Amino acid sequence: MISICSTIGLTPKKNTIKTCEFVLSKFSTRFGKRDLASISQEEVLDFLLSLTKNNKQATKRNRYSVLSSIYNFSISTGLPALTNPCNTTVIRKIFKRPQAIQWDIVDKEIVDEIIFRTTNIRNRLMMELMARGGMRIGEVLNLTPFNIQKNSLTIQNPKSGRAKETVYVPRKTLVRLNEYVKANDIGRNDRIFPISYVAAWSMVRKAGRLVDIELKPHDLRRHAATYASRSGTPLEIVSKVILRHADLTTTQRYLGKVNDTEAIRWIETLYG
Repeated sequence: MISICSTIGLTPKKNTIKTCEFVLSKFSTRFGKRDLASISQEEVLDFLLSLTKNNKQATKRNRYSVLSSIYNFSISTGLPALTNPCNTTVIRKIFKRPQAIQWDIVDKEIVDEIIFRTTNIRNRLMMELMARGGMRIGEVLNLTPFNIQKNSLTIQNPKSGRAKETVYVPRKTLVRLNEYVKANDIGRNDRIFPISYVAAWSMVRKAGRLVDIELKPHDLRRHAATYASRSGTPLEIVSKVILRHADLTTTQRYLGKVNDTEAIRWIETLYG
């Protein structure tokens, strides 16, 4: 399956492989005994609609893209006269790429205040790792002392599908993390923060209420990226080092819109 996804131009990440398997399985079940050329545009549309019923637009687009790539692969490798039904105007419009979301970004001053006002050492460390290191909440929850290196953290089996990734966090945060591990006598392969995903979400939401905002774990990760970008960090570093994204376009969607207060502050800094 990995080789198939690679051949038809799709990056073989875990989720992509699962999508390929799902689409191919459903397509084979429905049309397995027929030639591709005999399948009409109406049948392909009906198949895609049934395959993506009640799904979000992003999921619809992904499944459509897989099927379209399968047709393109067939055309380029042995069926040059075949027409890709996924390229019709109607189908492309229905399964168009969803509009990119622009999130409101939490200002640095607010993040600093939230962390400062969080007196629980465990909770504070968790939020620092997200807000200063750009870590996902799941990555924080899976950390063990084994993952702590001299100047960084190692993430095993990350979302990207790689074997491991390196996370760079401020030296002082790394020191406090080591001190927390020693103070709580945490075993080398034990989770440093042994709480549930729901409990972690609840903790972050409660921290946000300290300053009267609705805060989610991913808001802290987005803050890490946006603050670094607006502080002059090259986009490639934000993408590859802080967020560990596979491509820059994904990173650009993370960088939130500039609010009026921030715009004024930047202009005053530049020209005031």
